[in-house]
Amino acid sequence: MERQALNEPPGGGLNIAHEAVDRHASGDTGRRVALRWLDASASPQDFTYVQLKELTDRFAQVLTQLGVGKGERVFALTGRIPALYVAALGALKAGAVFSPLFAAFGPGPVQARLTLGSARVLVTTPELYRCKVEPIRDLLPSLTQVILSDPTGTAPLPIGTARLEDLLANAIPCCPLGAATDAEDLALLHFTSGTTGRPKGALHVHGAVLGHQASARLALDLRPGDVFWCTAEPGWVTGTSYGIIAPLVVGATLLVDSQAFDAQRWLRILAEQAVDVWYTAPTALRMLRKMGVAPSAPLRQLRFIASVGEPLDAETLRWSLDVLGLPVHDNWWQTETGAIMIANRVGLDIRPGSMGRPLPGIEAAVVQRGPDGGVQVLPPGMVGELALRAGWPSMFHGYLGDPTAYQRCFVEGWYLSGDLVRRDQDGYFWFVARSDDVIKSAGHLIGPFEVESVLMEHPAVAEAAVIGRPDPVAGEIVQAFVTLKSGWEADEALRRELLIHARRRLGTALAPKELELRASLPKTRSGKLLRRLLRRHEPGIAEADLSALDEGA
Repeated sequence: MERQALNEPPGGGLNIAHEAVDRHASGDTGRRVALRWLDASASPQDFTYVQLKELTDRFAQVLTQLGVGKGERVFALTGRIPALYVAALGALKAGAVFSPLFAAFGPGPVQARLTLGSARVLVTTPELYRCKVEPIRDLLPSLTQVILSDPTGTAPLPIGTARLEDLLANAIPCCPLGAATDAEDLALLHFTSGTTGRPKGALHVHGAVLGHQASARLALDLRPGDVFWCTAEPGWVTGTSYGIIAPLVVGATLLVDSQAFDAQRWLRILAEQAVDVWYTAPTALRMLRKMGVAPSAPLRQLRFIASVGEPLDAETLRWSLDVLGLPVHDNWWQTETGAIMIANRVGLDIRPGSMGRPLPGIEAAVVQRGPDGGVQVLPPGMVGELALRAGWPSMFHGYLGDPTAYQRCFVEGWYLSGDLVRRDQDGYFWFVARSDDVIKSAGHLIGPFEVESVLMEHPAVAEAAVIGRPDPVAGEIVQAFVTLKSGWEADEALRRELLIHARRRLGTALAPKELELRASLPKTRSGKLLRRLLRRHEPGIAEADLSALDEGA
């Protein structure tokens, strides 16, 4: 991967916060807006690089005064509020390890992660503290400091907490970093999905910033001075790598919207805030397509759209070209990779449905695990597991407290991703399924995405999700769940029509044997499908109840 020149912080070494904020805070770039935060009314509050440096200096000093040492863990449980960005960058500046939590988690997932991470400090809000932390506070012996962001300061603080705004006001900003850090020092702790066991904490180092910067330029076409909007939830790795670090390292303006998805609001933001680069989820784009919304005026400033989280179907790509005037550049990466690895980057022809090609410096292959424990690299056209040659800058450096699980990820110098893909003759990679999502039916290996994409070609279909349903004869059969666009009636005739459409396009071996029309599909708050709930077939679960579930990377 291409490495851009970065500046050493005072005293040498490498520190993510220095690269993201401090080195831009002098000269003309110091007056550039680093963070633009939109409240519920979409009124902007701007923080220049100079202002962000002072606030993060103050928070680093707060941690030092609290006795937080190098490598200790500082967690944040917030929505998209300014305090999150101050806490994240200030913690890194102080040499602490920063870990974000998803604000919609319930007390159980919060407790699990704070316990596994030996949390020393938690930054949250009064409301989230009372609902999700206070009931479990006695079960968190390592948590010595709880800091609440309460800009109004009108209500009394709960016992055992401090107000962030007071601490910042009383801290003396200091120019040197609170603790000297090197490229190999731990910086970030991200928890992956805990759906099949306890969540795993992926550890990343300060040297990952090299991958953040290079991938922002190569995969997202992000340039100094751009207005960049990443819609990812701040509790997940995308919300940190590209919702905080990468745009600031490049010297862009990071646009942050405090509110959840709203189609009309999003289109207004793209226009009114003159967004240059937009990074979002395929499901969010499909929701915009389903609602039939369009910008009220051409988005002349918008230069580049990228997506991540799930494969991007060809129909949504065509919709983006027609309605937004630009293609969507899909890309692929994981919590463990720390940064984008494969992308439809600038200058490449987009092949609908493809993840793209590896970024410069990233070696990727399709492999098959052998009975001897080794791996065999497969030729183009064959389906196998996506593997990356280990050693890229943002690669995770371990699973917290589980070295055995970390070692199992690597075979013969390859990182094995767990994703099934194929590669074509030109080096483009195509997602097939997660290895645990692949459907094994009558000897066939069927990827859900391929079936979902075909269903979404039908003009009535807004969204589709496909799972394997246990079957005593075939092992599994393909079952589809579909939501419809407005104006279509969910009747038996349409259900049969969709089954016939899929059989014609896929053949009887791959096409769904069962299809259910639904009003909605279970998703996390940021839009990822939750196929595991469809497997459990719990139709009584309301979509609002799903927002608290872990969505992984």
